[in-house]
Amino acid sequence: MDAFFLQILNGLDKGSAYALIALGLTLIFGTLGVVNFAHGALFMLGAFCAVTLQRILSLSYETIDETKLDFLGKPLKVKTPYVEGWFGPEMGGAIIDWAVPLSILIAIPFMIGVGYVMERGLIKHFYKRPHADQILVTFGLAIVLQEVIKYFFGANPIQTPPPDALMGVVNIGAPLGLELAYPIWRMVYFLFAVGIIGGVFSFLQFTTFGMVVRAGMADRETVGLLGIDIDRRFTFMFGLAAGVAGLAGVMYGPINPPNYHMGMDFLVLSFVVVVVGGMGSLPGAVLAGFMLGILESFASTTWATTTIPGINQIIIYLVAIIVLLTRPRGLMGRKGVMED
Repeated sequence: MDAFFLQILNGLDKGSAYALIALGLTLIFGTLGVVNFAHGALFMLGAFCAVTLQRILSLSYETIDETKLDFLGKPLKVKTPYVEGWFGPEMGGAIIDWAVPLSILIAIPFMIGVGYVMERGLIKHFYKRPHADQILVTFGLAIVLQEVIKYFFGANPIQTPPPDALMGVVNIGAPLGLELAYPIWRMVYFLFAVGIIGGVFSFLQFTTFGMVVRAGMADRETVGLLGIDIDRRFTFMFGLAAGVAGLAGVMYGPINPPNYHMGMDFLVLSFVVVVVGGMGSLPGAVLAGFMLGILESFASTTWATTTIPGINQIIIYLVAIIVLLTRPRGLMGRKGVMED
């Protein structure tokens, strides 16, 4: 029983990443009708926001420490981070320690800005072009962004540890009498994902702006005839989708050290999640993300991989085939989407 619940927890944290990326993909497709193959690169850029802030906070200057001597008896040169010099060792050390969560403050405006530039500078010229053209141009953009990151940060994964207070494991099954030792940061990531997903759905459901966006998704032409600048609102939604992907990447760094190809690693799987959930369906994308994450977790167990070698590599695609054979529009897909 302990192992069963542990696999569900493992699936939920991986499904959180799938759900967040798929949510952004579906927002873009549902509002703009664009198949954005650069969305995985936005996830990667978010992760490297955390890397960048961590490096900035670690910038140091050298001082002479008279209390420490080298083997010749000379005072040692000690590197002191600038933030510790400005705020003191205690406060400065805490800021460096919490670099990953603090990078959210940078990632939100940066990723929304990147999304805005992408939409205004490139994507808007492909609204009325075939989906194949959209895939080619956005995939090319993803490769460019990937190579830029590789040039500046190198090809090796970069460690972005969580704060010391959120490291280690905790027995979350104690109230139920179970032994479920689980990493604290993975729990934080799951709760963070739930909060972001809930925030996006609340924004679309309970605000006037969101109501107009939902109306535009259903009938863009009619909303435009009412004198509403729906294009501007959709541009904001593109930025919001980029922000969601970026935040997913920021918080995923301590789980999987960022590298230049992490966006591509998640891209194909995220599109499978979107298709299984139903093209254009936000609830479907979230449901499919968590469902496939849990299935992949169970398929990665020793028993599963011994019984069917390689099942952990193909389980998501097998489920996609079964779902699309029985429900061609996906679990919660809408009629007419991608059917022309």
